Amino acid sequence: MIYKEKFKIGLKDIEKKDEVSDIAILEYLEDIAAYHSDCVGYGIKTNQITNLNWILLDWKVQVINRPKYGQTLTIHTWSRKVEKFYAYRDFEVYDNENNLCAIATSKWLLISSQTGKIARVEPEMAAKYQSEPERNVFGEETLSKLKEPEHFEREIQYTVQRKDIDVIGHMHNLYYLNLAYEALPEEIYEQRPFASIRMMYKKEIKLGVTVNCKYTNENGKHIIVMESQKGKVLHAIVEIG
Repeated sequence: MIYKEKFKIGLKDIEKKDEVSDIAILEYLEDIAAYHSDCVGYGIKTNQITNLNWILLDWKVQVINRPKYGQTLTIHTWSRKVEKFYAYRDFEVYDNENNLCAIATSKWLLISSQTGKIARVEPEMAAKYQSEPERNVFGEETLSKLKEPEHFEREIQYTVQRKDIDVIGHMHNLYYLNLAYEALPEEIYEQRPFASIRMMYKKEIKLGVTVNCKYTNENGKHIIVMESQKGKVLHAIVEIG
């Protein structure tokens, strides 16, 4: 099942040269994923009935052509694969002239909103998403585990504030990208937007928690690791380039 929605690029969605920002693209993808789940009965609208939530574990986004302010984008999304507790979702982003602008894939974990524990994706639930296993935007499995570098060039600290918290009480997944950008050296930050974004989430960050954000460049990729103050808990790894 291919689910489609249109999104118009507004003022808050742009950065340099009136082009859509990285965070705006991710916002569109997150929204359409939620809308698709709503329409099959397992989204925000039905959470109090199903007691289930989808938690994002991984993003991979590749920008091919970056559209500008005022354009209306058409985004396609579909469930690519469902297995036990996980679901894989892909995306395609098209501009006004039907040019492919970006592709993305993602991995999601199903949890119980009552217990906070992992929940199994039952066959009835999986069937409603009508997965499209042959439609893989990257042509292969590309969400292998990101590894934490041994050495870092720069480090900042950030304490999570109320504005960062989402509807389930965690730091919103998209804000990890904003935090990663804060950890970049100024000369790297000024190179944004970036053509590729990879984010792997390991442990949620809650209100008031202070995280260390450590930056390095490795094999041409800018890598930001987010961990607890004492380094005992890995929260996320972000790789951009």
